[in-house]
Amino acid sequence: MWWVGSWRPAVVVATAVFVLSSLVTGAAVAWPEGEARAATVAAAAPTVPGSPTAASGTRSDPVITNDIRLELDRSGTLRGEETISFSGGAPAVFTRAFTETMLYDTDHDREFEVVGVRATDLDGDTLDADVREEDGVLFVDVPTAGTEGAVLTYRVIGTVSEVAQGVQMEWRAVGAYSHTVQSTDVTVTAPLPPEALSCLAGEPRSAMYCTASDMGTDAGVAHFLQADMGPEDRLDIVVNYPSGTAEGEPILTRRWSLASAFAVTPATASVFGLLLVVLVGGLAVLIRVRGRDERALRKEAAAGEQAPVSEGEQGRLRFAPPDGVHAGQIGTLVNETVDITDLTGAVVDLAVRGYVRLEELPHENFTSVDWRLVRLDGPPDDTLLSYEWMLLDAVFGGRRTIRLSQVGSPRMSPDFPARIDRVREELYRDMVRMKWFARSPNQVRGRWSTIGMVVTAAGVVLTAALAMFTGAAFTGLAVVIAGAAVTAGAQYMPAKTALGSSVYAHTAGFRDYLLGPRSASAPPGQRVELYSRYLPYAVIFGDVDRWANILASAALTDLTPDELTGDGLAWYTGPREWRIEDFADSISTFAVTLTGIITNARRLRLLNQLQQR
Repeated sequence: MWWVGSWRPAVVVATAVFVLSSLVTGAAVAWPEGEARAATVAAAAPTVPGSPTAASGTRSDPVITNDIRLELDRSGTLRGEETISFSGGAPAVFTRAFTETMLYDTDHDREFEVVGVRATDLDGDTLDADVREEDGVLFVDVPTAGTEGAVLTYRVIGTVSEVAQGVQMEWRAVGAYSHTVQSTDVTVTAPLPPEALSCLAGEPRSAMYCTASDMGTDAGVAHFLQADMGPEDRLDIVVNYPSGTAEGEPILTRRWSLASAFAVTPATASVFGLLLVVLVGGLAVLIRVRGRDERALRKEAAAGEQAPVSEGEQGRLRFAPPDGVHAGQIGTLVNETVDITDLTGAVVDLAVRGYVRLEELPHENFTSVDWRLVRLDGPPDDTLLSYEWMLLDAVFGGRRTIRLSQVGSPRMSPDFPARIDRVREELYRDMVRMKWFARSPNQVRGRWSTIGMVVTAAGVVLTAALAMFTGAAFTGLAVVIAGAAVTAGAQYMPAKTALGSSVYAHTAGFRDYLLGPRSASAPPGQRVELYSRYLPYAVIFGDVDRWANILASAALTDLTPDELTGDGLAWYTGPREWRIEDFADSISTFAVTLTGIITNARRLRLLNQLQQR
């Protein structure tokens, strides 16, 4: 072998190992004292969850025992006294945790009130313990440095409950420790001896039985023992006693959940039902009032269901709409809203009355169709309303002619959407000027819509608050429903005046007449002019196709071939290949196209406003 006769190398290796070990030991001794202490503290610092770090103060953990004496009196109060002993040095701080909130069932938590906590050393001198509560746990930090032990005294309320066999005392004797405790000895006394007992120990979700439990040598006390409890271990005890041993009942609080927050109880159901009755009753009153108005209106509507004409010079009939209502006004009066169709009908009305000429252009391809709009001065005996002036300015943008495809384009008329909105607002103001409404329908709807949204938002906030802090959130839903009902009912809030109701009645009669078969009975020779004046109202009433065909048929009968090939309708002309038989399709397409242009312009403006916000 290599070592035979070679003892010198062996001595050299042994010397090298000794020197190396000496250097390592010297480095450890030369380590700064503060850093060595910090490393020791960090290595030996078991804590209670949520409690500050506590150190043993020595390199080896002390041996800790806890003797817990619990006494249950007849009032149901559990009085506790714990003697915590340290052997081998005490930690700087020893923390004891009491569980004040525990799961009871699927809907409730069980509360325990731990009061009167006091700490002393083994000689009876008071220790300045820090008591704090976190998430349903009461932590008691006891300064134990330099002591041989500490004594804790306290009272617990809420441990007693009535059971079928008598009285049951249930308590988490130990919630947690800050250090490992070698043995925890619990003794429970009561006015009467126990009949049964049980215990669980270990980690919070453990179902392990404690180390030992018995009723003592004379069966007069309940005794429990748990060895080697870690910092996060707990000890639950249950003792059954005969009836009359103690009074009391568990302190239960409803655990928050959507089901519990919106629980339907007699109280919440009563409030909710009362509010629904009020809402339904108010709706019934509203329907009754509106129904009475409608019955009254039918009588006046019957008077208005006749030809809207008057006899003019030389016995010729002249168009005389009921109460002088213009086409744009009539739609707003009927549904209390300025619709896009009302504006389209108003443009056609302006054309029929001689303020605009519609010239259908030659089709550039199979599907292309466009119109040239020419602005005219109009007849001298006619007067435009303010909203009609504004509508002409919005469409033409200061020009005398414009293509329909250019109307509303950003290049030709960048402020077209704003102009249209001003036309709509002017129409609403016109309703008030004519004394058909006491207030602008749009403002009334806006005001009630705002009220409804505010009530709805308040109901949502109230419901959320009730859900967080009570179990009556179901009641708050009634306020939300009330707000939603007000918001939805805002459209019914505008009210016509007595004059407005009368005009509306005549308008309803005119509508019935216009949609009926008797309306197409004007005398020959005058039908083209009269039916042209009917057409804008037919646009608003949704009967444009039928009336366009009636007008075209009348033109074929009443007009001469020269008039039909020229500008026989005066206000509408077509390209060379166009015939009067095409008029129904042409005017329907024009109305649909103009309606789409105005709608798209307003949508684009709304989108821009939302993006700017």
